[in-house]
Amino acid sequence: MAAKAMVEQKENEMARTEDKAGEKDRTACVLALDPAKTSGHLRAVAEETSEQSTGALVKFASDAEDAGRMLKTIFQSERAVGNELSLETVALLRTNAEAAFSHLQALVAAKAPSEAIVLQSNFLRQSAEMCVEQAREFQALTIMAAADLSRPINDVLEKALTDFEAT
Repeated sequence: MAAKAMVEQKENEMARTEDKAGEKDRTACVLALDPAKTSGHLRAVAEETSEQSTGALVKFASDAEDAGRMLKTIFQSERAVGNELSLETVALLRTNAEAAFSHLQALVAAKAPSEAIVLQSNFLRQSAEMCVEQAREFQALTIMAAADLSRPINDVLEKALTDFEAT
């Protein structure tokens, strides 16, 4: 038992010694702080933070302006593409209506049923060919329209990626 008490007593003495040493270190640290140096350091940190914040805000404003220009370009392109697609659709409908009207005139002028059957079969074949050709034209137009609409987005994304890689 006595041995156990002696071990506990030595541990308590060591703990008190460590506490006193830690207290001396803290006291020395506090005494070593020079208020003039501390305020200068805090001022430097505050100025650096302020500069970083200003830089971030300027970059954010620049990026917002770029996004606004991109959206404006997209809306202008969309309007032009929409107008072009509408005009093409109207032109295709007009062509189809004129072909149908001409066919009706030819059917009315037919003198024999066999002539009407030949006219009808020719009209159906020509209509199918015309439909395929119009679909190709419309497809090419929509592909160009999609490329025109996506170009501003691609430009901005490429710029952002380049900027990101630079940093």
